[in-house]
Amino acid sequence: MGRIMVETCGIEGLKVITPTVFGDERGYFMETYNYNDYKAAGMDMEFVQDNQSASKKGVLRGLHFQIQYPQDKLVRVISGEVFDVAVDLRNESATFGKWFGVLLSAENKKQFYIPKNFAHGFIVLSDYAEFAYKCTDFYHPNDEGGLSWNDPDIGVQWPMPSGMTETDLIISEKDHRWGGIKGYCR
Repeated sequence: MGRIMVETCGIEGLKVITPTVFGDERGYFMETYNYNDYKAAGMDMEFVQDNQSASKKGVLRGLHFQIQYPQDKLVRVISGEVFDVAVDLRNESATFGKWFGVLLSAENKKQFYIPKNFAHGFIVLSDYAEFAYKCTDFYHPNDEGGLSWNDPDIGVQWPMPSGMTETDLIISEKDHRWGGIKGYCR
């Protein structure tokens, strides 16, 4: 039934997906995932876990990855607005250490496909946001890795939520402790 529009990004493997939305005076309907559509677009994977989080304005989560059990992720926002970021951690890649960001919102209904071996993070720009994502491997708590969200060698240009500065951001203790990409090796 549904079809998707797939945009490639400046980093190989990353894709921004816009689903077809059917709307009328009652509201809207869309397929958030259809295996056949994704396979036809070159994304043939099996998702094994769905996750959902809620965060308030100014929360920055990331940049996270799984070390021995890397995951493909398909992320979207179901309420609010976030700026979502992926950083290439593929040592052999010409874009190793480069980042790409996309605005995801309940309004634009875009999804972001992040393949294995990328770090991932987001910042909440709206007062509140609910974030949902599908993963191709299970979460292994002892397999977590991360990079500093403000590593100058990566240089992510995080947009600040209105009325906030970098010192107002809400970042977990764990996310404050991650090192930079220069210390990363796989």
